[in-house]
Amino acid sequence: MKHEISKKGTPGLEKVEVLGATFEEGKPEGEDAGKWRYKLRSRDEKLKYLESGERYWYGKEWFGSEKRKNPA
Repeated sequence: MKHEISKKGTPGLEKVEVLGATFEEGKPEGEDAGKWRYKLRSRDEKLKYLESGERYWYGKEWFGSEKRKNPA
């Protein structure tokens, strides 16, 4: 893939090279795109998938602003 590089002026400096978009455009293809429920077999696999995606709410190994390190 060839990257686009453009030159832009900045205050106090001469022209600077700026890297353009570095991704390839595209969309998911096929019938199974976005159907994660059918790819996971058991209820436990589905729960594990959701908990890992929502680890902010289900995680127990971190101490965020909403949780205390030592319970009151």
